[in-house]
Amino acid sequence: MAVTERTTTAQPCERILRAATDLLAEGGREAVSTRAVSAAAGVQAQTIYRHFGDMQGLLDEVARRGYASYLAAKQAQDEDGDPVAQLRRGWDMHVAFGLANPALYRLLYTEPRSGQQSAVTGEAHQVLLRLVERVAKAGRLRTGVEAAAAMIHSSGMGVTLTLIAAQADDRLGHYEGLSDNVREAILASALVPADDSTGRQEAGAHHAAVHAIALKSLMRDGVRSLTSGERTLLDEWLDRIAAEDGPGAEASAAEPGQDPVRRQ
Repeated sequence: MAVTERTTTAQPCERILRAATDLLAEGGREAVSTRAVSAAAGVQAQTIYRHFGDMQGLLDEVARRGYASYLAAKQAQDEDGDPVAQLRRGWDMHVAFGLANPALYRLLYTEPRSGQQSAVTGEAHQVLLRLVERVAKAGRLRTGVEAAAAMIHSSGMGVTLTLIAAQADDRLGHYEGLSDNVREAILASALVPADDSTGRQEAGAHHAAVHAIALKSLMRDGVRSLTSGERTLLDEWLDRIAAEDGPGAEASAAEPGQDPVRRQ
């Protein structure tokens, strides 16, 4: 039987979005069908297509709206605060968002596609990149900005999906401490320790690599005294210096006299 549109204070577009959001939260992606949304919103199927093009367009808008408050909170972090502390808070926010919105999180992160969803999650990734760049400028990053951001993003997503699955099976208590432990392991791998005695020794051992990474990040703010060619060459040198602290650095260092450009 055809569904007739109900007279209500909410516009059809808003009713459709609310219905799709509720269905996604209650039953996951599979529950958001044309028939189910039409019935819940009190509209005909063509009304959905008129407003959103197709069901994927509707899901994209649900994802964008659901992500908006989380993204705003990440973007609102104080630019002058401790960037390492903000990395920790950002990780915790990401995990908390996933546990509070498991179906939406899966929609955003386990159904990759070009278009709106990539744009939505891409904004959050840009926030992460800017924050990691601030860590680099502070002389706390031991690897490149992009590599560190990829480590943090991928491990955070893996932890979140693991905890979402555990939550669905009512086994979340079995994973107590997992998020904190993985977060600290990743940060220990990507960052130079703070100013305790151990940190000073390690920072000294990796002095050149750490400061090469910091200088490269600082240069992105603009160095007017260098030509574009000079900047490209300096970037290459800084990358090579930074790579000396990466995997295989010890083996390479044990081969004196070998041309560093040809070392693999």
